[in-house]
Amino acid sequence: MDNQRKDSRIKWLILLIPTVTIGLWEYIRHAFLLPYMSMELGNLLAPFIVLAVTLTLVRSLFARLEQSQRALQREKGANAALEERESLARELHDGISQSLFLLAVKLDQLDEMQREGPVKQLAEGLRETVRVMHEDVRQAIANLRQPPSPAAAAWVVPLRELLGETADMTEAQAEFSWSIPDSSLTDKEKVELHACIREALINVRKHAKASKVLVMGEPDGDGGFRCAVEDDGVGFRGDPLQATGRFGLRMVRDRAHAMGWTFLAERRGERTVVELLKRGGSAI
Repeated sequence: MDNQRKDSRIKWLILLIPTVTIGLWEYIRHAFLLPYMSMELGNLLAPFIVLAVTLTLVRSLFARLEQSQRALQREKGANAALEERESLARELHDGISQSLFLLAVKLDQLDEMQREGPVKQLAEGLRETVRVMHEDVRQAIANLRQPPSPAAAAWVVPLRELLGETADMTEAQAEFSWSIPDSSLTDKEKVELHACIREALINVRKHAKASKVLVMGEPDGDGGFRCAVEDDGVGFRGDPLQATGRFGLRMVRDRAHAMGWTFLAERRGERTVVELLKRGGSAI
């Protein structure tokens, strides 16, 4: 509702600004400039003044209106996805979940009828299977009824798995923190971020000897983001970008620069940090 009121105000401003501009120009011309300017020159200047105002104020308002409309479309898409998830959760609850419950009741009845022998063992095994399936369905319903988080986006999952593999290979403690909205990244940005993080984690595997590894991504509030791979390992010796036979960080730097991002690789206290920064409004 707030966005609708805001859009309505912008539309009224777009309609009123040219009219007010002409009114102000005519008032100023007749009140102050008439002794110095002919009517013909005043009439000739009027459309150019309106054009200048249109190219500044009105054009800016159009850009804000388009941005608001895009945000509204994203919100509608997210709401539609949530409604679909809720619908699927209801179908799971009303269908599979209740069927599993009835199956468990029938297994209880079978167990009472057959107190010994292989049938009882089979019934117990089936009951355990039904219990596990019922828990899985309940968890699925709970997950569907929760809004999807940025860290659950399909392209982010392999990053978390890659971090887990790195932690397993180095016996390090892994931490994954991701809050960059999926809709704020282009497909190309996702591909390049994945490649950069992969190279940084491979560097940790080979050289860091770390006990803790962190992968994080966070928005900057202005359309950009900060993404980093941090570890508490041995750190760099000299300039890591000039080390002989080590190309991983140079590849990350080159990818980042090609995307217009800022690349940093440095030691901060006890941590080694490889960082990518996209400033809000950066062009790709």
